[in-house]
Order: sequence, then structure tokens, then C-alpha cells
Amino acid sequence: MTRMRRGMRSMAIGAALIAAACAGDGEAALPSTLPVVDTTARTVPPTAVSTTSSTSTTSTSTTSSTTTTLPPTLPVPIAPPDNPRADEPEVQLGTIEIPALGVSKTLFSGITLTTLDRGPGHWPGTAMPGEYGNVVVAGHRTSRDRPFRNIDQLQNGDEVVFTTAAGRFVYLVTEIEVVTPDALWIVDQLPGYTATLFACHPVGSTRERIVVHLQLDPS
Repeated sequence: MTRMRRGMRSMAIGAALIAAACAGDGEAALPSTLPVVDTTARTVPPTAVSTTSSTSTTSTSTTSSTTTTLPPTLPVPIAPPDNPRADEPEVQLGTIEIPALGVSKTLFSGITLTTLDRGPGHWPGTAMPGEYGNVVVAGHRTSRDRPFRNIDQLQNGDEVVFTTAAGRFVYLVTEIEVVTPDALWIVDQLPGYTATLFACHPVGSTRERIVVHLQLDPS
């Protein structure tokens, strides 16, 4: 899975990335710009293609029609603000629960420190819970109420539950890895129904990032 994500990178990786989740560990700055994910090669308009063929003879006429439903268009993550402490409006999207860790928190929209000080933040422009694409969520490990403090203890198959106005969506842990701060590919929007949680690693340091990959529970 890791090799696939890296092989499908669609943007250049900057010198510093995704540090907003590390407030209290040094507060490294967010990148000033986030290269936009190029989904051109892997997205198609959400329309149906209809093909009709007709054959006729002197006595009969036959018409056949085939309709193909194309996959939905993938989302495009927005660039974070230049200022990691930028004031973001408080927008509550729903809740995030991690039963194995006893975590149940409000899920907010945004990835600045202002938002993450309130609770886990959904990266704007990434898929919303239950939608096609990759739901990306950041959280603190050492400051405020530390909702992602123990995400390194998650195991494959553990649940992460999002509840929004659209419904309740259960994702299952499929992989946990540690990456460098410039691993911008973790916000890539790839075909499928996935989610990504990330925070600084190890606890108390901004040296690396811990990333939890999830897949929507088909049941």
C-alpha cells in the first residue's frame, strides 16, 4: 500500500510540511503553499456514457444500448494559510471516535493551530467522511487535550468512527507508519474510500510524523 501511494504521488514535496499537529512540540511552521494535487490523470466527470448501436436488414431492426457509470471526481486539498496561527472560523463537522483509545472528540474543519487547539481538524478540500477519496485529519499529541496521543498503539482492524450530518462512517486501520515531515503524499486523493490520521512523532518531538491509514468498512 505504501509503495502504491508513493508511486502515485502527484506533487513535488516541499522542505517542511504538515507541522500544525505539533503545537507544544516546537510548533514548526506550516508550509506557505501546498502544491495542488493533480487529479487530471485519475478523475473523470461524474456522468454516464451511453452508447447505442443499430443494425437492420430488410425484415428486422435491432437496437442495443449500454450505459457505463463512471467513478466520481476526486477532491482537491486546499493550501494551508501562510500563518500557522491564522484565525480560522470554528466550524464543527461532527465527531471522531477511536474506541480502542477511548477517544471521542468534536471534529472541526481546518488545520491551523487555532483549529487544532480546539480538537482534531479535517484538512479542507480532502474527502469528507463517507465520500470517495481520502479523509485527512490532524490532531495534537502533547498539547491541549492530546486526542492523538496514543495513535501509535492502534492495531490493524481497529475502528475510527466519523459521525456527520451525512451519517455514521466506520473506517478500519490498515497500516501505521512513520514518515518525514516533508511526506506531502499523505494528503493525496486516490481512488477509493480511505482516511488518514497524522500527528507528530515521537511524543514531544517534531522530528517525524506518525500516519495511520484506514479503509472504509464495507459492511
